[in-house]
Amino acid sequence: MKDEWIMCPICGNKTRNRIKPKTILINFPLYCPKCKKESLISAKNLQVTVIKEPDALDAEPMNL
Repeated sequence: MKDEWIMCPICGNKTRNRIKPKTILINFPLYCPKCKKESLISAKNLQVTVIKEPDALDAEPMNL
């Protein structure tokens, strides 16, 4: 089986994590030691997708 390094979606460098072809990740917090940022990802069949979440600062206030 072939392992692949997970690349940082922000800076493009290798992270400290590897995945196998049968690995399934859902809402995985990926940390990059180079840019020191964290991204939320999902992975299936060696295809990594970044999960975009709305920022709390950009959200509109709730009217109660």
